[in-house]
Amino acid sequence: MTTGTTTDRDPDWLAAGELDSDRLRRLIEVGRSLVAELELDEVLQRVLTVARELTGARYAALGVLDDDRRQLARFITQGLDDDAERHIGDRPRGHGVLGEIIRHPEPLRLLTVGAHPRSYGFPPHHPPMDTFLGVPIVVRGTGWGNIYLTDKAGGFTAADQQALLVLSDWASIAISNADLYRIQRERRDELERTVAALEATISIARALGAETNIDRVLELVVKRGRALVEARVMVIALHEGGELVVRAVAGLAGDDLLGRRMVLGGELGAGTAVADGEGERIAGQATRLRRALAREVGAETGLVVPLRYRDATVGVLAAFDHMERETGFSGDEEHLLEAFAASAATAVVTAQRVAASTLRRRMEAAEHERARWARELHDESLQDLAGLKILLSSARRGTDVGRVGRLVDEAIDRLSQSIDSLRALIADLRPAALDQLGVAAALDGLAERTRVTHRLDVRLECAIDEKRLAPESDGTDVASTVYRLVQEALTNVVKHSGARSVAVSVLESGDSLQVVVSDDGRGFDPEEPTTGFGLVGMRERVEIARGQLDVEPIPGVGTTVSATIPLPPAVVNAAASA
Repeated sequence: MTTGTTTDRDPDWLAAGELDSDRLRRLIEVGRSLVAELELDEVLQRVLTVARELTGARYAALGVLDDDRRQLARFITQGLDDDAERHIGDRPRGHGVLGEIIRHPEPLRLLTVGAHPRSYGFPPHHPPMDTFLGVPIVVRGTGWGNIYLTDKAGGFTAADQQALLVLSDWASIAISNADLYRIQRERRDELERTVAALEATISIARALGAETNIDRVLELVVKRGRALVEARVMVIALHEGGELVVRAVAGLAGDDLLGRRMVLGGELGAGTAVADGEGERIAGQATRLRRALAREVGAETGLVVPLRYRDATVGVLAAFDHMERETGFSGDEEHLLEAFAASAATAVVTAQRVAASTLRRRMEAAEHERARWARELHDESLQDLAGLKILLSSARRGTDVGRVGRLVDEAIDRLSQSIDSLRALIADLRPAALDQLGVAAALDGLAERTRVTHRLDVRLECAIDEKRLAPESDGTDVASTVYRLVQEALTNVVKHSGARSVAVSVLESGDSLQVVVSDDGRGFDPEEPTTGFGLVGMRERVEIARGQLDVEPIPGVGTTVSATIPLPPAVVNAAASA
């Protein structure tokens, strides 16, 4: 072995120095603890601590090689105080003596580091260092990094070198374990993110799959989206013409944001999300965050993703301020919200189309009803009044008192018929009994008018608590729904079934109302499309009341229309029960 200021490389290093029992015991203890450590930074710091402890070095450093293994990507030190670290400046990249072990991954032991041929001194403010010991760290057969020790009084010994090489082997195993753990953790995190995205997609699909009310859909989207990324505020704005209009808000924000209009092109990235169809994370961009929605909700960070359906952007989801992190939303959360937005966009567009279709059907049904009223007024009331006018005109010109009397009597009869016809029409529009006496009385009147007018045997069974049919807080009028359902069903029976009798039952069953209208007519083929609005109107009324409608036609036998409509829980009178 050469001493002094020259390189000390010894291929027989195992025989060059023997480890005492204390060092061997310490190395065994260190090995056990190192291989159990799974955090890489902890492993590296512990390696430096033990290296100084085993050898008596004043300073220790560990250099991690870059991907090309030509220079150092990281340089970790121990022994230097913060002030010295700050004054030294940039970390070494692996030139000079440090690079010697990179080029030749073998132990290097020097009595005087400055005497090595590749040494070119230390940077300004660097503390003086004399003796040197360096060994490589090889992980899975490939150079990974180097351990550097300096400044041991009297110089490093062969036993120090041997101890450091054993420590390097332990470090290699621990680094390999930590690296495998990191890979496993990253895969697990990626899998969790994938599962979370899938769960978000399934969640929105399940929550919105059967929901067609646009307001309810938007409410579900902002609430579930906010919970998904843990945002303080979540806003959904839809593209309407050349603007974005806030349609739903969840979280710590006022309802005054609803209806807020934003010009595309510059308000918190919303314009970019609509124009480019790409999400955007915003953090620390004060000039932009002071604008529009962010200013109103007091946001410091934001995340905006587009709601894209096929090739069109229908709006944006905007999340403001993470509930747990001041630094804002992560890239993973951006991807997660984008996955959520994809399902949400489909639900929003579907609800919009259903709303538009429903509105169109309602307008068509309303026009259909207006046309029916116009025909009835023209064909019956108006013609009756015209005939009455002719009768009275003829009576005024006559001189035969008996004939005049007969004409007046006929006019009175026709007036009575016209009055009855108008009363029936008014009852069809809104029977007074429904408001004054309740649904049971209104149905009884409807059944009687149907019997008399159309000579149809109508059997009515009605047993309900009228108090439970009072209009609900959301405007749902169960009494009106039941009456219109039976009315439309009887109208269909009269017009289309050719039935001789029909049975109507309106009965309570727990917390729901069962309405059944069954006739003995010709029925119809359910596969054949219908052009009328009767069934459409009935379905819409029952859906608004959160109920379910079933129509069972049997050709040649008859048709049964049945509906289940939920009722509010019965109110128990405590005083009466006592």
